Amino acid sequence: MTTVLILVCLFALLLAGIPVAFALGGLGLLLLIVGGFSPLMVPQGLLSSVDSFVLIAVPLFILMSNVLLKGGVGRDLFAAVQAWVGHWPGGLAVATIVSCGIFAAISGSSVATAATIGTVAIPEMTARGYPRKFVLGLLAAGGTLGILIPPSIPMIVYGVITEESVINLFLAGVGPGLLLMGLFIAFAMLYARFSADYRPSPKADWPTRGWTALRALPTAFLAFYIISGIYDGSFTPTEASAIGLIGALIVTGAVLRTLTWRKLWEAIVEAMTTSVAILLIVAGAKVFGKAITLYRIPQEISMTIASSVDSTGLFVLLVAGVLLLMGLVMETLSMMLIMVPVLAGSLAVLGIDPIWFGVFFVIMVECALITPPVGLNLYVIQAVGKAGLGEISVGVVPFLALMLVAVAAIFIWPDIALWIPFKM
Repeated sequence: MTTVLILVCLFALLLAGIPVAFALGGLGLLLLIVGGFSPLMVPQGLLSSVDSFVLIAVPLFILMSNVLLKGGVGRDLFAAVQAWVGHWPGGLAVATIVSCGIFAAISGSSVATAATIGTVAIPEMTARGYPRKFVLGLLAAGGTLGILIPPSIPMIVYGVITEESVINLFLAGVGPGLLLMGLFIAFAMLYARFSADYRPSPKADWPTRGWTALRALPTAFLAFYIISGIYDGSFTPTEASAIGLIGALIVTGAVLRTLTWRKLWEAIVEAMTTSVAILLIVAGAKVFGKAITLYRIPQEISMTIASSVDSTGLFVLLVAGVLLLMGLVMETLSMMLIMVPVLAGSLAVLGIDPIWFGVFFVIMVECALITPPVGLNLYVIQAVGKAGLGEISVGVVPFLALMLVAVAAIFIWPDIALWIPFKM
């Protein structure tokens, strides 16, 4: 009964419009006081929540993605990929998805991926006869690759919460990320094949291919260097974020010369705003998590699940359903910081690999990014494409279905996620 009452209070605060960080932290403080625990646990929790070497990667990756966004690297990436695959059936859509995947491998941010590639791809695709609903849905969904293909900010946060290896989480995201890209590409090609309005693009000549590839080469090299360095152990994810930021400044400021001082200042301010919001939510969630642990709520939920849910499939199905419902009213990190501490104890009971569960969880919160009314990617594409929220929401439906297909695939074949970290 206590668990239900606490959850009802939390959702009531959120629906009342209280910022997530203050709803979590305030309710956690209240629970500590009512339970007779020392309120001094709050400052201790706040300090311990941000006193993490791994979490330093979050603001650095956010700043790096903003520098790349302001430096216009999305335009160069899209032009290069388009020159090579633009003449395929659905070539511009394929180029969009591949560009999203490459940028995701640098930024770790879904919003930055959607905004960067969407700015370039939306006018190109609509000019070629692609229906606007399809284009807007494709960009909103393609942006979600930013938090699945490593590096990934939500995976870093998941690793901090569960004390699992962030590198293993990154490795586990590769297979599902490529699977999701493949599903999006296959759907886009089939869609173009049977669309009456689609007009194929002409095949680019070799000089154009060479020039665009050369222009995008520094950005592609930066992505390769960051990922390979993390995977071979040359540097940690936190060190990779710092190296990536320096690389982004060099690429946009010295090589491409597209980053001005004004754009750099804008990138810093926007990154600071986003980082502070994320770290406040993390701090509030730490206080809330401490409180519910003292109330033994995670243990009670684990015992309830162990006694009533004896099937891994049923547990995964229930969690997926809850996350889809939560995604209607909450954003990614809030869902993760509320649900993961509650569910973590049940994984061992049911024999679920926490690395696999992290990938599953990230794909499900990806779905939240493209479900109204609070899907952040919807609002990013709405701003970039100057479109209505309803138009975008209709466009994402087939891509949302494909994401659920990917979830089913990694449940049936968990090695899609676990094979690479196991081998590495």
